Amino acid sequence: MAAEQDLRSGSFPAALRAAIAARGLGLERLRERLRQRGVSVSMATLSYWQSGRSRPERRESLLALRHLEEVLEVPEGALAALLGPARPRGHWRYVSSGLPAIGALWPDPASVEDALDGIDTSWDERLTRISQHDRVWVGPEGGALSCLSRQVLRAEADGPDRWVVIMHTDEPGYPVPLVRPVRNCALGRVGEDRDAGLVVAELLFDRPLARGETLITEHELVNIPPGPVDGNYERKFRLPVREFVLEVTFDPAHPPGFCEQYTRDDRDIEDSRPATLDAGCSVHGVALNFGPGCYGFRWGWPA
Repeated sequence: MAAEQDLRSGSFPAALRAAIAARGLGLERLRERLRQRGVSVSMATLSYWQSGRSRPERRESLLALRHLEEVLEVPEGALAALLGPARPRGHWRYVSSGLPAIGALWPDPASVEDALDGIDTSWDERLTRISQHDRVWVGPEGGALSCLSRQVLRAEADGPDRWVVIMHTDEPGYPVPLVRPVRNCALGRVGEDRDAGLVVAELLFDRPLARGETLITEHELVNIPPGPVDGNYERKFRLPVREFVLEVTFDPAHPPGFCEQYTRDDRDIEDSRPATLDAGCSVHGVALNFGPGCYGFRWGWPA
């Protein structure tokens, strides 16, 4: 009876919790029932839906919800009717906030927006970038082999549950890098545009953050050989970061002929200076209170 009342007048999370309780199914069994129907939904997603931390909005999620209604034996559309209007997200949300669009610092902003279709960027502005540390390894041919990134983030509101990674190569057509979660995150949705040299991915936190809570995450980007020989690495900051550390390590048997560190602001004004390799065939740079803009190193060998 309580489940029926929640379906008629309750919120989506309350109705979902009541329907799950009425069927006597745990989240793991519920996920397995959906998997048998060819529908993949993580336990974390189901938990977020019933707690109200997130809700199904994309086409794939709404399709999963239709199957979920059947598994839970509730009337067709009963849960979906409680969702209400979709939350604003993506390009238009950023424009209305007065901040640069999420693809503004990239060579082709439209391709970034297209690649982000289906990726949840709604929490991006609610996460303060306290610290970012990138370690890049460059192979003998001059292209980046991999990059290990460590972020320290702080939630400025209740609910942030993911970090979105955007990676672009200057030589499109190669396989896009693999995104590997390393610490305190799991891989969510991934979007690729090989022709544009773009990959975007959600890194899902173990749980939604409370306001003021901090989190350390690590992930790795690995190029699939033969990867592109970009001759540079840069980090783009649409939102400011308190501290950014960038390390680039070269093959000791193939040190570059030149290397320089550069920054480029949101007006596309660039500043650069020579960088000297240390005894470990590495360079590093530190930026404080940086952004919006790009910070990177470029390198090369005599022709």
